Amino acid sequence: MKNKQLLVGIISVVLGLFAGAILMVLIGENPITGYMYLFKGGLMSIERVGNTLATATPIILTGLSVAFAFKTGLFNIGASGQMLIGGLCATAVALTVVLPKPLMIILIIIVAIIGGFKGMSLETESRSIPDFASLKVDWLSNLFNGSYINLGLFIALITVVIIWIVLNKTVIGFQMKAAGFNRDAALYSGMNVNKNIVLSMVIAGALAGLAGATYYVGYSSNMQIGVLPTAGFDGIAVALLGANNPFGAAAGAIFFGLLHSGKGFMSAMTNIPPEIGDTIIATIIYFAAVSILIEKFLTFLSKRIKERK
Repeated sequence: MKNKQLLVGIISVVLGLFAGAILMVLIGENPITGYMYLFKGGLMSIERVGNTLATATPIILTGLSVAFAFKTGLFNIGASGQMLIGGLCATAVALTVVLPKPLMIILIIIVAIIGGFKGMSLETESRSIPDFASLKVDWLSNLFNGSYINLGLFIALITVVIIWIVLNKTVIGFQMKAAGFNRDAALYSGMNVNKNIVLSMVIAGALAGLAGATYYVGYSSNMQIGVLPTAGFDGIAVALLGANNPFGAAAGAIFFGLLHSGKGFMSAMTNIPPEIGDTIIATIIYFAAVSILIEKFLTFLSKRIKERK
C-alpha cells in the first residue's frame, strides 16, 4: 500500500513535468534545456541550495498541517489563512517586543502557534523586522553564502520528527486517528471523540501558524493581508504527494521549493516565461489532487495483469 502511494506521488510529479515539457515544445523551446536550467537554478551553488531550502521551509509546515489533518480524518483547506494569521501575530511581536534573540524566537514560535488556531483581526504597518527579532542568523546565512535560509528550516525539520512520533508512537496520536476515521468505534471504545477532533484541528492550525512565522519573520519582506500565501495551497499538494506521511510531505515540499527557486533562473537563461514554472507546479497540484484516481487505475492495472497470468 505504501509503495503504491509512493508510486502515485512519483507519477503525479512525472505527469506535471511532462505537461511542462509539452508547453515548452509548443512555444518553440527545448524542454531538456529548460529543465536543466530549472534544476540548476535551485541547486547550482550553495547559495541557491540555501534559497531552495528557505523556500521549502513554510511549505514543509503547511504540508505537515494538511497531512496531520488528513491522517486524523479531517481536511484542512484553510492552511493559507492560518499561515497568514500566525505570521501576522509573529510579526506584530517581532516589531513591538524587545528581548534577547533566544527568548524572542521562543516567543515568536508560541504566538505563531496560537495565531494559527485562533481567529484574530489585527492590523500592522509596513516596517522591517530587526535582526534580533527575526529567525535569521548570520552563521547560517554565511554557511550558505548569503542565502536567505534561516532557523525556520531547523524548526520545520524538528517538527516533522515530532509529528511523526505523535502520529505513530503515542496513544494520543492513535486516539486522534481513531476519532477521525471511525467516530462510532471510537465512542464505543470509550474515547472522548470531540476532544480528539478539536485537538487535531488545533494542532493542524498551529502547524500552519508556525509556517507563517518561518515565512514572514524568516525572510519575507512584506505582508499583504488581502493576499493569501501560496505555501498554504502548496501544502495540500505536498501532503498528497507524500501520502500524508510527515517525511513524505517534507520531501515533496523540498521538491516544490526547488521548482519555485529555479523557475526564475530558467526564465533568465532561456526564452521560457516564468509562468511555465507556475504551470508545472499547478499541474503537479492537479494530479496530486486526483491521486485517488491514479491509485484506482494502478489497482485496476495490477488486477488485469494478475488475471492474464
